[in-house]
Amino acid sequence: MNSNKIAVCQMTSVADKGKNLSVVSKLVNDAAKDGAQMIFFPEACDYICDNKNDIVKFAEPILTGEIVNKYKQLAAKYKVWLSMGGVHEKDESKPDKMFNTHLIINDSGDIVQAYRKLHLFDVEIPERNVRLKESDFSHAGGHVVTPVDTPVGKIGMAICYDMRFPELSTALSIMGAQMLTYPSAFTYTTGEAHWHILLRSRAIENQCYVVAAAQTGHHNAKRRSYGHALCVNPWGEVLADCGEESPSYKIVDVPNEELVRVRRNMPVFQHRRRDIYSLYTLSLRKDLLPVHMQHSSISDAPRERHDGPTHVFGQVQIPDKCVFFKSKLSYAFVNLRCVIPGHVLVAPLRLAERNEDLSEEEADDFYRTIRLVQKLMEKVHGTRSCTVTIQDGPDAGQTIKHLHCHIMPRKKGDFIENDLIYLELAKHDQLKSGHPSKPARTLQEMETEADFLRKEIQKMLQSDNDLNR
Repeated sequence: MNSNKIAVCQMTSVADKGKNLSVVSKLVNDAAKDGAQMIFFPEACDYICDNKNDIVKFAEPILTGEIVNKYKQLAAKYKVWLSMGGVHEKDESKPDKMFNTHLIINDSGDIVQAYRKLHLFDVEIPERNVRLKESDFSHAGGHVVTPVDTPVGKIGMAICYDMRFPELSTALSIMGAQMLTYPSAFTYTTGEAHWHILLRSRAIENQCYVVAAAQTGHHNAKRRSYGHALCVNPWGEVLADCGEESPSYKIVDVPNEELVRVRRNMPVFQHRRRDIYSLYTLSLRKDLLPVHMQHSSISDAPRERHDGPTHVFGQVQIPDKCVFFKSKLSYAFVNLRCVIPGHVLVAPLRLAERNEDLSEEEADDFYRTIRLVQKLMEKVHGTRSCTVTIQDGPDAGQTIKHLHCHIMPRKKGDFIENDLIYLELAKHDQLKSGHPSKPARTLQEMETEADFLRKEIQKMLQSDNDLNR
């Protein structure tokens, strides 16, 4: 499809969920009749209350909540995709707070993705008697969500205040986003000063469409929103502005060729100086969280079935095809979740949980293998440095009960701050949390890398033997 039709919506949510749902239903009905393939709603499209207690009390779980179920029914009935820009998600484990969660629902009524707002709007100006602290009643999210495939393009998910943090939008655009979303309930004062400037800036610097559905008008005696729901093209031109009318929507055609043309004529992504600076996403998520899945099951092993022999690695099995080197007492294998490209592991063949559990012979062999694999990975990845680390024991971050060494070839600028690699390493295989920050690679990807490394290490060993003759 060369052109995609979207609807960007504007409304004035109140504390009555039923009234808000009626507004959402009418907007979906009308926009669908106008040919919208995807309809974008603002933050707090479910309700806006004037006190913390009601904000938390009215929140519902995503899977069993009545409001989200109604949204899913609307999507299926009208055969449209919906971006529900911020619903109040009940946190059943900590009932004193909730999450601000952006949902994408497909035209079959299925939740495709859920993003929890990362940046919470906390402003306190005592001399002006201003106190707006979202953290009083909301938890911050824990992941950047990779762009979502939809009929109108790859969508990068964000919410309102997130727009003030360009690192997020840049990360999403680098990962292939074609459209950035900022469903919002912007305050009137900040909206007058910054709304158009910020959204046009995010579009220009990332060469993406920007869609920002908005709340507008007086929600209660305490709160007023700015409105001006926008759609901006990759050149920074405003294609639609809903002003302060409520409820309202604008239909916009977002032609693919416009994005392609802008990126071709000004190829900023090719001009990035990755040798000087880089942007590394510390906590990335591709799949839905288990709490948002109808039937979730978590496994840290590759999902595809594999035939043939395996090696014991703590509580999991490593397919032999993922092993690229074996010595007498140790082996090296590719990683399921890589902190950086080239992240591989070395472990003793015997199930030894801690460093202290190795025999002297095993320890000698283990360290020799680490040195050999480090040399290989630096050669293959063209580096002169490696992070070589062992998390020895649970308090050091060890989650696999089998001694292993992480070997990660390093390049200048691969992390904004060099030591952040240890933070990422500590999080990259969060088995207990049920939602690791890195998506698992496929078995085919791992086998292909192992086969390549197997051949390269044989070449290196042969070359070393020739030099020693």
